Amino acid sequence: MISSVTVYCSSSNLAPRDYFTAASDLGRAFAKRGIGLVFGGGRVGLMGCIADAVMEGGGTVKGIIPRFLEEREVAHYGLTELHVVETMHERKMKLAEWGDAYLVLPGGFGTLDELVEVITWKHLGHHNKPIILLNLNGFWNPLLLFFDRIAAEHMVSEEHGSYYSVCNTILEVLELLQEQA
Repeated sequence: MISSVTVYCSSSNLAPRDYFTAASDLGRAFAKRGIGLVFGGGRVGLMGCIADAVMEGGGTVKGIIPRFLEEREVAHYGLTELHVVETMHERKMKLAEWGDAYLVLPGGFGTLDELVEVITWKHLGHHNKPIILLNLNGFWNPLLLFFDRIAAEHMVSEEHGSYYSVCNTILEVLELLQEQA
């Protein structure tokens, strides 16, 4: 049963507006469905947007932020729980452990790092949780092509595509999470 989702996404306030709209819509949908949010603990960018929407909808939000980013990412103190940890590694471990599924919205290097890590862990048998990429405006298409290339060149197995699901809309994400329940 999916009762909480770890969301990886941008901390940039300069991301396209439609990404903010999607993050807000997802947050409201999570709250309405009783799905808790686990995220990086920042008040900025898509991270802050989805957290605010879940909280405004009466949902629960657990944030995890390393002490050195507490000020830089402007830690979100208005959450159900905010955990300040010492290292990025500790943050990533808690993010990975606390959600029943992973949802990846558009983001930068940190988001990409987290995505590749949970895919690698799934490949190695460390978890069997759903990994969902929200492919807004084809954001993940270049990366998906790269994944196909590394499979074609036998750097990873052909089954790599079974490790994650790609959704183009919020409705597809919500339906996929419902199927996992």
